[in-house]
Amino acid sequence: MAITRQPLAGVTRELVATATGKVPADTVIRGGKVVNVFTGEILLWDIAIKGDRISSVGEVNHTIGPSTRVIDATGYYLCPGFLDGHVHVESSMVTVTQFARAVLPLGTTGIFMDPHEIANVLGLEGVRLMVEEGLQLPLKVLATMPSCVPAAPGFEDAGAVFGPEEIATAMQWPGICGLGEMMNFPGVLAGDPAVHGELKATLEACKPITGHYSMPGDFQGVAAYAAAGIRSDHEAVLKEDALNRMRLGIYTKMREGSAWHDVAATVKSLTETGIDSRRAVLVSDDVHPETLLSTGHLNHVVRRAISEGLNPIRAIQAVTINTAECFKVDQDLGAIAPGRFADILFLKDLAKVDVDMVMVDGRIIASGGKLLVDLPAVTYPEFVRNSVHLREPLNPGHFRIAAPAGKTRARIRAMEVIEASVLTRHLTVELPAVDGKLEASVTRDLAKVAVVERHGKNGSIGLGFVKGFGLQGGAVASTVAHDSHNLLILGMNDEDMALAGNKLAECGGGMVAVRDGRVLALLPLPIAGLMSDRPVEEVAKLVAELRRAWEALGCRLVSPFMTMALLSLPVLPELRLTNRGLVDTVQFRFVDLLSP
Repeated sequence: MAITRQPLAGVTRELVATATGKVPADTVIRGGKVVNVFTGEILLWDIAIKGDRISSVGEVNHTIGPSTRVIDATGYYLCPGFLDGHVHVESSMVTVTQFARAVLPLGTTGIFMDPHEIANVLGLEGVRLMVEEGLQLPLKVLATMPSCVPAAPGFEDAGAVFGPEEIATAMQWPGICGLGEMMNFPGVLAGDPAVHGELKATLEACKPITGHYSMPGDFQGVAAYAAAGIRSDHEAVLKEDALNRMRLGIYTKMREGSAWHDVAATVKSLTETGIDSRRAVLVSDDVHPETLLSTGHLNHVVRRAISEGLNPIRAIQAVTINTAECFKVDQDLGAIAPGRFADILFLKDLAKVDVDMVMVDGRIIASGGKLLVDLPAVTYPEFVRNSVHLREPLNPGHFRIAAPAGKTRARIRAMEVIEASVLTRHLTVELPAVDGKLEASVTRDLAKVAVVERHGKNGSIGLGFVKGFGLQGGAVASTVAHDSHNLLILGMNDEDMALAGNKLAECGGGMVAVRDGRVLALLPLPIAGLMSDRPVEEVAKLVAELRRAWEALGCRLVSPFMTMALLSLPVLPELRLTNRGLVDTVQFRFVDLLSP
């Protein structure tokens, strides 16, 4: 379906003429119970629609003409379409079009995506491809311009580098609605000129800055961060951190995705205090295709918040008007009110968030969980399929970690993953030397980790250890490795690690699990090594096969590949590994693998 939306400025006369009965409405919805997100009321309102926008609400019989379509909404709650205020489409491993296919029938009618995954691989051109694809869809796709490419300059090597000039340029693009999550919060606090140059370019464009402040308990740091114009943040994982952000005027994004289950803790900032919830936003952040098809998207996140005790209307506000106000687009989105786009959900049950029909731009586009419209075909250019550039094929020697000379044991630093959390612990572990080498250990639940630079720059390899995956053997590898998306390999022996890495280099990227020289499961992601252009159902099936392969290797974590993908992100506490080495992300400094 072709998308031809006009700005409100171009249709004001027509909307007013319809609202005053001079011109008949195209569609009228009658008999529904409207969730008014401005006041928190449920009202017995009818709705008049002209074109793709709402012209009037309340008593609208005077807008009905001979050709007006009348929809009987008796028995339904009507609420605004859901808006995801922080999502990385690439984490769903499918194109924006396939993502839209999955989420529109679930009630998500708009997203504010941060395409910083593809930006770190393909630069501005990668961002442009995703933004332009989104502009062709019934799903309203707005994008924040990635701010941290790479996420931590000097600590890793990405496929591109963005600075104030790139940000200023992109702020003029259609579809760019603000600045993506500013992960370099140390740079903000230290007054880094390049970081503040990006903030300046965004503020001068009168667009919001989205944040990422990942240090728990640091009120003064967050306050200083807010002083730089940061409007929102999704990294609160505790009640007090969420509460403090809202007290500072920061829109607090409470996250519930495939692996990060933060709502149970963060929603307590509302349910246990009774504070005003208009600075609370519910988001998904990262959602795998399996989750979308089996569990849901924002409909699931809203249900989770309600199940934790949040009033259903307040939960709906957190995915509608709060989100729209956060991004300064509430004149168009986030409410059932005159002048807004006619994006309306027909709910059978309010508390269960039972979405039966979805209206977008005044048209019913989904019913009973099925999309009723065709989406345009998308073809990505060939260059996106050639993004894995290794200096040479990998061999077991690339993963050898020498023990200290003359020592039979060594104290090492290791990362420990925490299930369903973005955090890691910084451990000190003692390992025996085996033939002069330090090896992975099943008994200690220690796997070896490697991050291999894959953008054709320097071929560097960072090596380390991680605890908590429970692998009994084999290896896994991924080119989804936040945020520089180098080749990340996790394994219990060097031979399988080399096989896993080489397999992904051959197919243009993706995820793989191997054992004893044999491939157990392979998920090709040829678009920048991040996404597939196959239907979301096919990708979900391959993800399920990969999950079973992880289980066969001994791992029982929820979404282990997503937890693995964050091992290389040097802006999250406490210890991470990049292609340049181990990073203490509390002190923001490189540290040796060997501990004193």
